[in-house]
Amino acid sequence: MAIKLYDLVTAEENRAFSPFCWRSRMALAHKNLEVEIMPWRLTEKETITFSNQDKVPVIVDGNKGDKVVFDSWNIANYLEETYPDKPSLFGSAEAKAQTMFIDSWNGSLLGVLVPIIIYDVFENLDPKDKPYFRESRESVFGKSLEEFKDVTEDQINNFITFLEPLRNTISQQSFLAGETPNYADYLVFSTFQFARSISPKKILETSDPVYAWREKMLDLFDGIGRKNLGFN
Repeated sequence: MAIKLYDLVTAEENRAFSPFCWRSRMALAHKNLEVEIMPWRLTEKETITFSNQDKVPVIVDGNKGDKVVFDSWNIANYLEETYPDKPSLFGSAEAKAQTMFIDSWNGSLLGVLVPIIIYDVFENLDPKDKPYFRESRESVFGKSLEEFKDVTEDQINNFITFLEPLRNTISQQSFLAGETPNYADYLVFSTFQFARSISPKKILETSDPVYAWREKMLDLFDGIGRKNLGFN
């Protein structure tokens, strides 16, 4: 049976943009599990009330009595523990511990990226989601979304500089995990897929090793990343 994944989309159902959902999409593909994508929008909270919370990703595992799991890290751990016969997401306990560090660094990377593309997110949302998004994000940031509209060259350069640890690593090996990708790569790829899905802004030069790595990630698993609507 297929595992249902509730995945955040814009007005267009084939423009999935949540970095957290992309981590789960890549993890499910890595495990070679059958998936049914359930497009979900920010104001459709009632659709996932069965999970006793209001955020995606949420999976419903029909193979295990419709087991419900939410939060991308919880989902990764659930898949690893429940399907040990499938390719490992981490490789080893030691690698999993190191992946937690990458998760933390990637959280900081997201913090640098979000102000650059947050207005683009707003522009692409389904109209019914825009009031909720505006109210919730302006409450967090303490200023209007329009104040994020004009992005400076310094902001872009700061993002590019922040990538240096990633750039140094993938200049010496094919993926963060080594010769083949694992959940560490999916964590960081999810941030770039967020940007690619929602914003026309150029945040990578084609000569950057990070760009080449992202291209390989887009082609994984029959190109599920590339098939998603994107700007660049």
